[in-house]
Amino acid sequence: MQSPFTFTHTAPAVKEGKQPAIFLFHGMGSHEGDLPQLVSDFEESHHIFSLRGPVVHAPGYAFFTIEEEGKPVREVFDKVVVYIQAFIREVITEFDLDPDRLTVVGFSQGAVLAQTLGLTMIPSMHGVAALSGYVPDFVKDEYAKQSVDQLQVFISHGDYDYVIPSQSGVESKEYFESLGANVTFKTYGDGHGVTPENQRDLTTFLRSL
Repeated sequence: MQSPFTFTHTAPAVKEGKQPAIFLFHGMGSHEGDLPQLVSDFEESHHIFSLRGPVVHAPGYAFFTIEEEGKPVREVFDKVVVYIQAFIREVITEFDLDPDRLTVVGFSQGAVLAQTLGLTMIPSMHGVAALSGYVPDFVKDEYAKQSVDQLQVFISHGDYDYVIPSQSGVESKEYFESLGANVTFKTYGDGHGVTPENQRDLTTFLRSL
């Protein structure tokens, strides 16, 4: 691996042909050990890669810095997106993954990245799960985007999220739908977090892919 990322990886015990993969991206101040529990039901069927953000942000790490909420520092964000795209392409080859069965899952900052990858990644993602995130305006307005009419998208948000307002989830839903993606949208009576119901809905979505 030539990747600059620290990451964890679990592989199915039985390897038959090209297999699907899930890529996980944590939120600001967290780490690569945070999200694998959300997708533990898929350890027997999928390769699971959980990446650590490259920016130190106590008590953990971040994938990018922000000017203010909803506005990533463009220079940092652009670079990390390119690095993640390169990482995914590299592991497709190294682990003989099925390029038509790749899913990105992110929470908060990670959800911002997951949605961006769903819009821009070559090869195209099959599924995107964005928990409590948003799509930056410069991604909508300036990034080169792929067709998403075959993309399956799960967007969830807490009604009482005071870190990233719930309206951001609504806007993401409407944006992906306007581009022709198939969107599942869920809200919960919670703040900035993942409720048990949210995890169950995420699992249902991932099983449907």
